[in-house]
Amino acid sequence: MLYCLLKLFIGIGMRLYYREIRVKNNAYLKHDGPMIIIANHPNTLIDAWLIGHFCSQPIHYLAKGTFFNTPFKRWILGSLNMIPINRQVDGNTSGVSNQDSFEACYEVLEQGKTLVIFPEGNSVMELQLRELKSGTARIALEAEARSKGKLNLKIVPVGLFYSQAHRFRSSIFMQVGKGMNVSSFLPEYFENSSQASKKLTTRFRTLLEQVIVSSGSKEQEELMETMCEILFSEKGSKDIEEKASRMKEIREKLEEIQVIRPYLMEEIQQLVSSIKWRIDQLEFRADILEKRFQSRKYMKELGLPLLNGLIGFPFFLFGMLHSILPFKITEKVMPKLITNIEYYAPIAILLGLILYPLNYFLLLGIVDYFFPLSIGLKVLYLVAMPVTGLYAHNYIRLLKSINLRWKFLFLVTNQREAHKLVHDKRARLKEVLGLK
Repeated sequence: MLYCLLKLFIGIGMRLYYREIRVKNNAYLKHDGPMIIIANHPNTLIDAWLIGHFCSQPIHYLAKGTFFNTPFKRWILGSLNMIPINRQVDGNTSGVSNQDSFEACYEVLEQGKTLVIFPEGNSVMELQLRELKSGTARIALEAEARSKGKLNLKIVPVGLFYSQAHRFRSSIFMQVGKGMNVSSFLPEYFENSSQASKKLTTRFRTLLEQVIVSSGSKEQEELMETMCEILFSEKGSKDIEEKASRMKEIREKLEEIQVIRPYLMEEIQQLVSSIKWRIDQLEFRADILEKRFQSRKYMKELGLPLLNGLIGFPFFLFGMLHSILPFKITEKVMPKLITNIEYYAPIAILLGLILYPLNYFLLLGIVDYFFPLSIGLKVLYLVAMPVTGLYAHNYIRLLKSINLRWKFLFLVTNQREAHKLVHDKRARLKEVLGLK
């Protein structure tokens, strides 16, 4: 009961916090028998919440033992289907036994249920897939061995990609892989369990690399991010799956160049640095430069957002005034609560799910006290506050878009040389990479 209520509660919070959550191949999360879902781990609790939200069946999680350091926490987290595990980096938590935890995992799988494990162990907000721990493979192989290969256990990989994981109204792309069975590894497991676990862990890595957006290093990740920003930011901002596809394409092109034409890497880095410096200086977005300037058409495109901004201003003002208090409280409190950026989004969601409803009901009470409202008006007023609050955020995005269009108009009329320089360098960068 508690699991179902929190799943609904957290699901609403995530849908409000993130502008877009797109899932590909969600059907692969359905299986008649036991299943272990493995995933990369860039965004702490959000990663687990996402998978749980899109799984129709209840799921069980392996979580680090330090979360279970009091009897109350052990009870509440156990009610949420979480199973504690002691990690070497954390030491042993009192009341947590890895032997008991592994046994709990076997029982979950033998009952035909679903277990979620993040084989990287810890959460770091980066694209690079870190070393996978072999514990997941050992659990899978031992569970299958206990049933003598008749468990029909399925391993399903899930790749999680965030546009800006901690940012409000950013986007998420979740790709689910086809998965595999582990019974073929059993003969070797019976002969050499350690060697079989290592081989299966290597196979898990291959499965995950097929569904995630990854980088070979932090430096490559930064280069990929910048290149995506200056080449495809307009499309990426509208479609998170498109951005994930572009990021993969850029990595493939870079790796191909490093092998076949490594001498081009220096030119690529110089082009990226030069374009990035110029657009930052101009406070502009590079992808807009691909548009051909046609005064009549452009003024029409500019006029529509201006009209929308004029019509929408009263709704923006209403939403901003009714949401500014919890926003400011969250803005002040979050830096004091957060030491790791990976925990920003889950804590912000939990805080928002408390503060915003309290704020709206408080405002409703104040207004109703001075200006008594009918039941219908109370409901309408209560619904209008969060709806216009989200609109206020989108309205600010609209103002930024209008500002960008004015800058573009200024650029093509007063700084044609700068416009042409960035345009030509972007064209050369695409040519070097072999991108369309």
